[in-house]
Amino acid sequence: MKKGLLKKLLVFTLVGTMALPLMACGNNKDANGNKDLLETIKEKGKITIGMSVDYAPYEFFIMEDGKKKMVGMDVDMMNEIAKDLGVEVEVKEMEFSTICDAVRTGVVDLGVSGLSPEPDRLEIVDFSDIYFNAEQGILINKNNTSSIKSLSDLEGKKIGAQNGSIQASIAQGVKDADVKLLPEVPTLIQDLIAGNLDAVIVELPVADIQASIHDNLAVATEKIADNAGGGSAIAVPKGQEALLAEVNKSIKRLLDEGKLSEFYKTAVELSKNEVSAE
Repeated sequence: MKKGLLKKLLVFTLVGTMALPLMACGNNKDANGNKDLLETIKEKGKITIGMSVDYAPYEFFIMEDGKKKMVGMDVDMMNEIAKDLGVEVEVKEMEFSTICDAVRTGVVDLGVSGLSPEPDRLEIVDFSDIYFNAEQGILINKNNTSSIKSLSDLEGKKIGAQNGSIQASIAQGVKDADVKLLPEVPTLIQDLIAGNLDAVIVELPVADIQASIHDNLAVATEKIADNAGGGSAIAVPKGQEALLAEVNKSIKRLLDEGKLSEFYKTAVELSKNEVSAE
């Protein structure tokens, strides 16, 4: 009997020992069984951000002391969020239309580029609280200000917008419009200046900045309300509640302190003083 008892005790001890690493692994998962990304980010000491760096005042490039520098409201915001988390920031440049999928597949930890939480995006990623609200603007050549004042004036005309954006959906909804979708806004702006497009639909701050940079551009009278997306937010992988909570905590702090308004004003001034290096 003692021999049988000893055998049972040894089996129990071995099973218990084997269970310890399994229990430890369980601590790295959230309530939905997903790996806890927040813990992973802190272990790495780095958070990777997917950005389309061509969209002032959100994120864009300037030349400083002969070197290309990434600046913008989103850049400043992410530096603050990373500081709150105690980690560094690594930005991965990508096309705007691929950002949410990059978040979904784990290519990046977060997606930030003036993203709005549209229903189709919410199917594949979660979103933070809104950190910035903006209307949509219609950017046109200045010599067309009398003929193009509203969205209805664009019927049958050539309209440009960024691929995968809310503005693309708006452009595609214009009757008989010839819509051109491209990955980068600066290329659309150059097409507008060259006369290849009658208008480019972008967020109003972007339109205002481009009109201030280029003397031959103007913003049409009508401003389009952002009814679909409800503002700009940060894309977070599905089920990562701990990370989402920390991101929202930082956003609240930055809003309460008036920092995001400061970041916006600084980015606008930078973009007005120097055309993007891209």
